[in-house]
Amino acid sequence: MPTSRNPGPRGWSSPDTATAATQRKPGHVDLIQQSHERCAALGLTRIERPDYSPLMRSDLNVAKERNQRLFAHAAPVMEMLLEQIVDTESMIVLTDAQGTILHAVGDDDFLERAGKVALSPGVNWAEQSKGTNAIGTALFEERPTLVHADEHFMHANHFLTCSAAPIFDPRGNMLGVLDVSGDHRSYHQHTMGLVRMSARMIENHWLSDDYSNRLRLHFHSRAEFIGTLLEGIIVVGADGKILGANRSALDQLAMTGISLRGHTLTTLFGTTVAAVHDHFRTPLPVPMKLSLPNGLHFHVSARIDWAGRRVFGGLPEGFDDSAAKSEERAALPATAGSAQSAPKPPAGLQFLQTGDAQIEAVVQKVRRIINRDIPLLVLGETGTGKELLARAVHQESNRAKQPFVAVNCASIPESLIEAELFGYEDGAFTGARRKGAVGRIVQANGGTLFLDEIGDMPLALQARLLRVLQERVVTPLGSHKHIAVDIAVIGATHRNLREMIEKQQFREDLYYRLNGLVLKLPPLRERSDLAVVARRILQGECPQGAPEIGPRVMDLLGRYHWPGNIRQLANVLRTAAVMACGEGQITEAHLSDDFLEDVRSLPPRAVLHSAPVMAPPLAAAPAPVVAPVAAPAPVAPVPPPNRTLEEIEIDMIRAALEAAGGNISEASKRLGISRNTIYRKLRWNKGG
Repeated sequence: MPTSRNPGPRGWSSPDTATAATQRKPGHVDLIQQSHERCAALGLTRIERPDYSPLMRSDLNVAKERNQRLFAHAAPVMEMLLEQIVDTESMIVLTDAQGTILHAVGDDDFLERAGKVALSPGVNWAEQSKGTNAIGTALFEERPTLVHADEHFMHANHFLTCSAAPIFDPRGNMLGVLDVSGDHRSYHQHTMGLVRMSARMIENHWLSDDYSNRLRLHFHSRAEFIGTLLEGIIVVGADGKILGANRSALDQLAMTGISLRGHTLTTLFGTTVAAVHDHFRTPLPVPMKLSLPNGLHFHVSARIDWAGRRVFGGLPEGFDDSAAKSEERAALPATAGSAQSAPKPPAGLQFLQTGDAQIEAVVQKVRRIINRDIPLLVLGETGTGKELLARAVHQESNRAKQPFVAVNCASIPESLIEAELFGYEDGAFTGARRKGAVGRIVQANGGTLFLDEIGDMPLALQARLLRVLQERVVTPLGSHKHIAVDIAVIGATHRNLREMIEKQQFREDLYYRLNGLVLKLPPLRERSDLAVVARRILQGECPQGAPEIGPRVMDLLGRYHWPGNIRQLANVLRTAAVMACGEGQITEAHLSDDFLEDVRSLPPRAVLHSAPVMAPPLAAAPAPVVAPVAAPAPVAPVPPPNRTLEEIEIDMIRAALEAAGGNISEASKRLGISRNTIYRKLRWNKGG
């Protein structure tokens, strides 16, 4: 199908058709000629009338559902691209790998003109259907393609100028095509560049989503290009094998995807996964400088986006660091009597098994209902790890490769939560974005929707959610169209929903739709694994050597009632670890004042927590349930010697305030101390 008419950004002038013709190179002419020959061989004629018969609505819905993940990655990119070409009599088109149009956005008047040649959703624009056109020819050639005016095989399409770029997954499989089509008189030579960059952006999003739990190396021969669309990205397994790459990486390395995947990090760059981790664990690391065997040099940055698991010091809980160490040993000469590789740290539901009997019972119940289409309702106080449990269930289910979408019903204003969940059409309400937005339910299609604090959902919205759960169909605000969805729903709340039902604050029918299996996570004060949890948190915060927890501190931790549960414990220990920087043990002097005041005011009580100060080593210890922390507290740089404890405290507080944008309440939450403590410390520093 024709790709767009190459419009440029708003305000750019557009060369005329004669100028466009001067841009054509011999290779381009050959490409068009070969396509015309294929069309003639297929029996197509140039005066053939367009095929106006799109897929039936049900078939189009099936195609959209099959390509929901492609749409989820492409839709925001198409919206940004539309802002660049708005008011240029053009449109943006997304097709699947067979050339069937899945989605189109653009100027209303041009969408109407395009509809007259069947350039609309549900219509197939492969060459065998529509002759030479940017979409169909890009699919055949598997490369970006411009088809302008009379280069289209069919006369009916001569008014178009189209620029299309194929979209590939990290292993080189065709996902679809992104196209910009417009009136041939508005051709602009930069349109193809915009389309190619947009396609690469979609590919990079897909790669990051595919390998969110893998090490990704971002590189370029010029350091300033890291973080741009020109950077190469390769994905590295824990054993050092190259798993995938984006197109920029293949271009810079001058390799095909197949040949690159035959390499390891050692054979490609002469380094190991362990060496990369060690480099980027240092404070404020600079890009590594690595070289290919042919001497070509690159600047390299490492990234891991652990959306589904908590991050500790740049490495996720459950990351198989033993494999990285094994690869490093394999790169060295073999020695007799080498120790066997350490066992893999746990992941998924196994990660939640800490030895605590209550948590073990929860995990065993969950294992029985995974992939059984039974809804899950998780109850528990704030900070007990409800979202972490939901993510673990998702990771162990058949939906693990599809999106996990979390919505906190308490954090979204009541006036906006309906639009956030269900999406909306253009003009659905005052302040709505142009062309509308996809709702979180549709974003979760194929995967898991986690509704946190569902007890805070407005009653009117509960009725709409119930209909979605019953009918599996979503209707965006301001729209009459229905979107079929396939989602697993996990709800969570700290409220007593039965009491809310009696007070008519929560719908009884929705409650019974959600509570196929109700699980209650125990508060930290009722668990028996405090020492294991605390040690694990410290090992994550200080991967290069965690301080020990002094006996007196462990006694204080065991006496405390932990109203904020594991989230609060993590904040207290994070602060203590910073205060104890350079020392081997956390003592009372490293704990925040308000925590000490609170815990010392408590009477002695029987403690359920295990008493040992030393928890088992990380690889051997069962992993605790660690609740996701909204944002890690900034860690001040390692202080030089001869600095006082008070000076270190002030630096840490200032760093937290800067990270929180000056919001003292937010900084106090991140540090695990009270606002009064922050005020007092800052006044002391000023000599007040």
